[in-house]
Amino acid sequence: MASGPFRGSQLATRSLQLDMQLLINIHHRFELWVPPSWFVDRLRHEFPQVEVMQARDPEEAERRLPDAEVLVAWSMKPEQFARARKLRWIHVSAAAVHALLIPEIVASQIVITNASSVHGPVVAEHAVALMMALARRLPSLGRYQAQRIWAQELLWRERPRPRELRGAVLGLVGVGAIGAEVARLALACNMQVRTVRRHPERGTNFLPAGVPEGCDIEVTGPSGLDEVLAQADFVVLAAPVTPDTRALIDATRLRQMKPDAYLINVGRGALVDEMALAEALREGRLGGAALDVFEHEPLAPDSPLWDLPGVLITPHSAGLTELVWERHYQLFSENLRRFLHGRELLGVVDKQRGY
Repeated sequence: MASGPFRGSQLATRSLQLDMQLLINIHHRFELWVPPSWFVDRLRHEFPQVEVMQARDPEEAERRLPDAEVLVAWSMKPEQFARARKLRWIHVSAAAVHALLIPEIVASQIVITNASSVHGPVVAEHAVALMMALARRLPSLGRYQAQRIWAQELLWRERPRPRELRGAVLGLVGVGAIGAEVARLALACNMQVRTVRRHPERGTNFLPAGVPEGCDIEVTGPSGLDEVLAQADFVVLAAPVTPDTRALIDATRLRQMKPDAYLINVGRGALVDEMALAEALREGRLGGAALDVFEHEPLAPDSPLWDLPGVLITPHSAGLTELVWERHYQLFSENLRRFLHGRELLGVVDKQRGY
């Protein structure tokens, strides 16, 4: 479900100009999500014709919005949009863009790009790591280690038993930047891959190098989801949140899954009905789950998911890497160069579809 390039013909062709304003308006309590100072300095050095501003607080952002042609942000309120009279392009330093899709922006000519290509490879690695951890029962082994118990026989008596990825069936929902890389890695592990994508007629074009010889992969549309769930030993969710995918995995869909299957969510928390998942795990109708994203974050201390033995929780950490802002810079600087020359942009979001 990756977004394609934005055609330069949809933007008025422009020559290099002086004093175009670019506003970076990202604030977060976690320092990794905020562009570092070198990111801004490097942009200023490479693009001297652009006035690059980084808002230190929301008040400064409000003052600078009216003059900004390019905005790097996660969200925008209608009253902010009304003041951003020169705005032509918004870049989101994340894969998800739903916080920006207010009706005013959707109806406008403003282009939105996202950073799914930045986060895809490392999040895919995390998803495969979670699959391996569940397959080899590492959460249980961690608990036994904490108790200093040599648990070889105990582990074998548990259900599901330790298993291999080789030959297992992966049900993959979403084949954007994350899902495509998950599929590639899973095929390298000799898994059978069953993908669900919005446009099944496009086949396996999400694998740039094609399907390796001897690999087992099938593609189906949304109507085939239940069949894929019934076949899968592991289900990985890597889809965006849209009206069609919200609570996609609900109580009914969980009943379609094998009783020893695992659910891994590295997409968005809203894809899963968390209470229905907790009930299925509590009743032993599912082998377990590994969750990196949640409907509300941080996950509430009283969530039942914390205490269920079959659940591995990671705190939205799939995208954590020291290389993240270098990757952001490579993508954004290339797009800024394209924007200045009126060329097609990378990672353009379909505002109607939401991804």
